Amino acid sequence: MRSSKVTLVSVRLVKQAVELWLVDRAVLPIENSLGGSIHRNYDLLLRHRLHIVGEVQLPVNHCLLALPGVKKEEVKRVLSHQQALAQCEGSLTKLGVVREAVDDTAAAAQFIAQNNLRQTGAVASAKAAKIYGLQVLAEGIQDDVDNVTRFLMLAREPIIPRADRPFKTSIVFTLEEGPGVLFKALAVFSLRNINLTKIESRPQRKKPLRVVDGSNFGVAKYFDYLFYIDFEASMADPRAQNALGHLQEFATFLRVLGSYPMDVSLARINTSAGSKTSII
Repeated sequence: MRSSKVTLVSVRLVKQAVELWLVDRAVLPIENSLGGSIHRNYDLLLRHRLHIVGEVQLPVNHCLLALPGVKKEEVKRVLSHQQALAQCEGSLTKLGVVREAVDDTAAAAQFIAQNNLRQTGAVASAKAAKIYGLQVLAEGIQDDVDNVTRFLMLAREPIIPRADRPFKTSIVFTLEEGPGVLFKALAVFSLRNINLTKIESRPQRKKPLRVVDGSNFGVAKYFDYLFYIDFEASMADPRAQNALGHLQEFATFLRVLGSYPMDVSLARINTSAGSKTSII
């Protein structure tokens, strides 16, 4: 089996990369131990009919990148994703640089290389430096050495849930307004002794959010709140099936984003020969 090809691309390209068959899978950062949830990527999960097929938690090693020959003291501005900038707050403050948020870390490195910006640096990975021909001015500039990011692996097709190993299931749903409605929604899991590992809510948007429903049609919806929940159970488990059946009785919208093995590492991902993975 040949090793998978791993490429750094922009978050904006996830639909093109996976849905248009340019790559088989994409790896999307979803939350960080310091910065919390990456809300934009939660919205991305709803906009496209992709399925979560795995997760991995990786330690963060942010680097300061610049064009070859540029010295650290020459850098006056630093570009990166807002989460990466926040995770390197102390280091960047000491440098006295202007910080500018962009879509993602890889895009920051690419922008500097393409535009030959000699007084601008990027907070990104050493891999991004290698891809875009930049030099690493400093490694490990994150403020916390225990900084960890959780990534989700996305694919066009879901994997078959199993019950012979620990699985996690991620869902998103909406509810009608009313007293105790959220309590009832969470109770469907408690009643079946299912542990919730994450609860995330997204507030109402001023514009309708285009989502893909179970029939694979895009629809525009106004939501008061979207609730994202991860729970420790496989969809092959009757408890999970009964819980979601119960939840559907009062949820106005419900979608299973994926049921997948817990703590999957990139080295253990079961990919076919010649498959390609895109880290976003």
